[in-house]
Amino acid sequence: MARPSKNTKNVDILRYALTHLERERDDILQKISHISQQLGDRTVSSAGEAPQAGGAAPRKKRVLSAAARKRIAAAQKKRWEAHRKAKAQ
Repeated sequence: MARPSKNTKNVDILRYALTHLERERDDILQKISHISQQLGDRTVSSAGEAPQAGGAAPRKKRVLSAAARKRIAAAQKKRWEAHRKAKAQ
């Protein structure tokens, strides 16, 4: 006799777990909203995500000039040279 492809007991357990977790999520979001209102922050989205500070745009990538890269490389070479000398002695 062939087994059914879905185990109904497992499906029922998963459905129960899902509804329970969704209920917990809703309770937590409600508590977050309540605390945010007490703090005077009314910008919490309905999804419960934290608001971005000041609506700031993401930082731009910082670029070094060729001269700055050369100075950094020279300083690092100097540090390694001193390290190797100390290790040799």
